[in-house]
Formats: sequence, C-alpha cells, structure tokens
Amino acid sequence: MNVPKLNGLIAATCTPLDEHGDIQVDAIVPYVDFLLDCGVCGLYVCGSTGEGMSLSRVERQTFADRFVRAVNGRVPVIIQVGHNSLPEARKLAAHAQDIGADAISATCPSYFKTESVSDLVAWMAALATSARDLPFYYYHIPSLTGSTLNVVDVMREGGDRIPSLVGLKYTDTKLHEFQQCLEIDEGRFDVVWGCDEMLLGALATGAHAAIGSTYNIAAPLYDRMIEALRRNDFVVARQLQSRSIAMIEILNRYPFHPALKAVLEMNGLDMGGCRLPLGALSATDAGQLECDLRTMGYFRWALPESSDTRA
Repeated sequence: MNVPKLNGLIAATCTPLDEHGDIQVDAIVPYVDFLLDCGVCGLYVCGSTGEGMSLSRVERQTFADRFVRAVNGRVPVIIQVGHNSLPEARKLAAHAQDIGADAISATCPSYFKTESVSDLVAWMAALATSARDLPFYYYHIPSLTGSTLNVVDVMREGGDRIPSLVGLKYTDTKLHEFQQCLEIDEGRFDVVWGCDEMLLGALATGAHAAIGSTYNIAAPLYDRMIEALRRNDFVVARQLQSRSIAMIEILNRYPFHPALKAVLEMNGLDMGGCRLPLGALSATDAGQLECDLRTMGYFRWALPESSDTRA
C-alpha cells in the first residue's frame, strides 16, 4: 500500500468523561480545536492515553466517530483498534474504515500472549482484512502488552504477509531497535516514535513523526525543539527537551493519566477524570500539580500564544 508517511507531532488523545464516567461527546469539538490550534499534525484515538482498553467496543466506536467528524479532514486521524478479542478488534477496524478514518493501529493481544512472530502476524493479518483500504500501523508498547517478540522480525514478516501494513508506532526506549525498524528494506515502513522524553534522540536517529501524550499539553514546546534542531541549534534543542523531561517528571509525581487530564482542564477543557482503575486527581493533588507547573513556568511557554520563545 503506497500512502504518504506521517509527519510532525500527533497527539495521543484523551477520552473526555463526565461525572458518571461516561464518554462526554460534547467535549470533543473544543478539544480537537484546541489541539489543532496548538499545532498538532494528527490525532491517535483510543490508544493508551485514551484509555481504549477500558472502554467498551460501542464506546470506542462512538468516540472514534466523533473525533473523525470533529477533525473534518484537517489532519490525519488514526484509530487504535487493538483488543484481546479478535472479532471485536475486527469490528473496530471495519468501523474505522466506514467512518472515514485515515488509518488504523493495533496493539497485540495482552492477556493470552502471542508466543511467536508468526502467531502475531497471523493475528494482525486477520485484523487488517476487516479494513483493507486503510493503512495499518502495528502498535509496539511492550511495557503494557508484555510482548517479548522481536519487533524487527514482526515487521519483516508482517510486511510480507499483510498488504496494508505500512508502519509502526514504536513506544519503547531502544533507539538502536527503532533505527533497525527505520532501515528495514531501505525505509519501507513509516516508523513513528512514541516516547516524548526521548523525542530529540529519535529525531537525530531519523524520526519524522511522533505520537505522544504530552503533545496534548505542550506541542509548541516540542515544535520549538524541532525547529532548533532544523537550524542545527543543538544547545537550544537540548534545553527544550530537558524542559519537556522536567514537565513529565512533575506529571509522574501523580497518577499520569489523571494528571494529564487535569492539565487540560487547567487549559480550559472539560475532560473529567479517568475510568477506574485510573480514577481522578483529588482537589488537593490537582491544586499542587498546578502549583508545581506554575513554579516551572509551564503556563508561560506551553501554549501557542505564549510570548516566551526562549529555551
């Protein structure tokens, strides 16, 4: 399948929920507009950041449909359709194609583990047949799926057996393995980086696109880092990556997913908490998080209207 490769920052979207823990669909349009105003170049829906594995299939389909409609063709929308039930995953994939998504992506099964590369490729192939017209990106995130299979081997064999397999969402920290994936068949696959704290290293290794959680709340920071790298200003690029790392370290003092949503709330979006077992931040923790972010200057440089463009 010959399709354009992804480019730039792609936000791994959150799931807006109401006070009952149900999907809050009315929050999606302002959320999408906020992300696009911040400069993101695409959306990755129902992934780990979006609590996809905590949502029912019907909820995921509703959510995917609303995001595609809200974006209205302005940037690519990738729907994560991985599921421990292959029939459910295939329904999610078919639905993504029906609603006009630009691509699908899927984690591997995470309860009953795939024991061999061939088994995983067979599972991916069965899934991909339900959305033959959509580019398919395998989602490699071993910290959550527990997969120990060699992802380079997965992509090589998958490329031979799955016509729609065009790329990989690589969410791990092994830059050497990421480089190997980039170099398969002289750059055959669109390999997209997935670790925000190491984006600078991935760019130096050859990344052209990245999917991440903190692009929801600090895309302008990362864009400035990318621009510094383009003009060979490595000092500023490193300073900006360090700022990103400090921000993420603050988020990680709290449960990460609820903290990320709390920061979006601070930026004027009605996101709610997370579905259990993730939950929501207490009012005390949310207040302390805001204080921590103010102390590091987050609200001066995180949004596009910020006048502070220095490192």
